[in-house]
Amino acid sequence: MSTIRLKNIKIYAFHGCLVEEGKIGSDYLVNLAVKADLKRAAHTDELSDTVDYVQLQKIVKDEMGIRSKLLEHVGKRIIDRIFEQLPLVNGVKVTVSKVNPPIGGDVSEVSVTMASER
Repeated sequence: MSTIRLKNIKIYAFHGCLVEEGKIGSDYLVNLAVKADLKRAAHTDELSDTVDYVQLQKIVKDEMGIRSKLLEHVGKRIIDRIFEQLPLVNGVKVTVSKVNPPIGGDVSEVSVTMASER
């Protein structure tokens, strides 16, 4: 099994339980790792034989664009959509981080990491 990673995808989104978060929005970082058998791609050098990281980034961007109260909800949607659209993927690990969360303290970010296998 091989791993493809997308590191620190920067997205402005509107997640959170507070009404203000839905209006003002916040900066987010998403880190994604997918596991797949990439032996064929290594041999053929063809994009069709691998997991296209452009499509992975699009899935993350699209799902981050749908408002959720909880980062857990966003993470699960990202995982589900990857499994739905990319049959080569056998495992997904995603971390969704809210930068400068409004929690009344000096915290640089909060994050939720979720992982699943097919």
